[in-house]
Amino acid sequence: MWYNNILETIGNTPLVKLNQIVKDIPATVLAKIETTNPGNSIKDRMALKMIEDAEKSGKLKPGGTIIEGTSGNTGMGLAMAAIIKGYKCIFTTTDKQSKEKVDALRAFGAEVIVCPTNVEPEDPRSYYSVSSRLEREVPNSWKPNQYDNLSNSQAHYEQTGPEIWEQTEGKITHLLVGVGTGGTISGTGKYLKEKNPNIQVWGIDTYGSVFKKYKETGIFDKNEIYPYITEGIGEDFLPANVDFDTIDLFEKVTDKDAALMTREICRQEGIFVGNSAGAAIAGLLQLKDHLKPEDVVVVIFHDHGSRYMGKMYNEDWLRERGFLKDEKLTASTILAKKESSEIVSIDCEKTISEAINTMNTLNISQIPVTQKGMFVGKLAEGDILKALLENPSLKSAPVESIMTSSFPFVDLNTSIDKISSLINKENSAVLVELPDGRFDIITQYDIINAIKG
Repeated sequence: MWYNNILETIGNTPLVKLNQIVKDIPATVLAKIETTNPGNSIKDRMALKMIEDAEKSGKLKPGGTIIEGTSGNTGMGLAMAAIIKGYKCIFTTTDKQSKEKVDALRAFGAEVIVCPTNVEPEDPRSYYSVSSRLEREVPNSWKPNQYDNLSNSQAHYEQTGPEIWEQTEGKITHLLVGVGTGGTISGTGKYLKEKNPNIQVWGIDTYGSVFKKYKETGIFDKNEIYPYITEGIGEDFLPANVDFDTIDLFEKVTDKDAALMTREICRQEGIFVGNSAGAAIAGLLQLKDHLKPEDVVVVIFHDHGSRYMGKMYNEDWLRERGFLKDEKLTASTILAKKESSEIVSIDCEKTISEAINTMNTLNISQIPVTQKGMFVGKLAEGDILKALLENPSLKSAPVESIMTSSFPFVDLNTSIDKISSLINKENSAVLVELPDGRFDIITQYDIINAIKG
């Protein structure tokens, strides 16, 4: 038996029991592994449904262009369906999204326009506004608008809900989902509550998003809105697909907890998932006191970890945000182990002869070059020797005439791996920016010293 095209493989994803990461939770916890969809995310379901419903209604016509604001996963589903059905795609996304997501959309032949995150939805630069403008400008185009298009929820009412009901043999007591557009939680939750009104539907929100406060107070509080790192959940407006009557409660999870838990799911369960799965499990652990041993919790794992290699699965990215502590040596710990000394530099207008004297006096083989206090280059023994062999009269020339590009800059959280990769034939050291605006320097010798302990 075979499938006629890739779209026929969407759905019927496995339900897998979690063990290690939920050992402190007094319930059976099952993960719905949506990464087995052909586009590696749950969004394949609703992308195809929105297209099919638009075809039926006449909104999407043959040879048309699909234009959508998407963080990547919906775009992947739309692009995949567009290839099979003969449509073009233009997607707008935000600069918060991982590079892998944008590259994946372009791999499917889509045009991707990256817009700023930190603007209001109604701002003409926002990815919502840009996609709406393009829909008006591009002939024979259609904007699915996943946020307000109820085909989104309907896909999960028709597919995800029934699958979970059958896979748990009706034993599910709690559904836990990260909430972005609201389609997954609302459609799946509605179906399950029709089967058993006692099923609890829990939504995972993020700090900087409006959902939790709106659910609890009915107030849309713009003061709650601020930029956040977590991808795929939370919003700064209320999408039509978020059915607050279906959702029993919201739990907020910090960017840090969501990012670190994403990695832990991979390390403890061997399931390679994205950021919203980390947020979901972190939220579930926060809610564990609400659960009993006989409960059966289903958590949606929305998308695949490969989309987050430059972020949650990158230790330097985590360290830069202060999410990861010093399991490995960092610039901070290397500096702490070396003898503190004032960094020596030379102004670019000084002569090469003066540079030689300074380096000889201090017994150093390299020196950063400054201009008005800013680091603009470096000078090494090898550079001086090469220059003077070619032209001995250069001794009176300014340092800037033979300096090479500056040492690389790192911050205190940069890992030893990253620092080591920056130190090579061209760069024998790195400059470290300190909290007070001053700089220090780390050489190969300092790294060896720090490793020795």
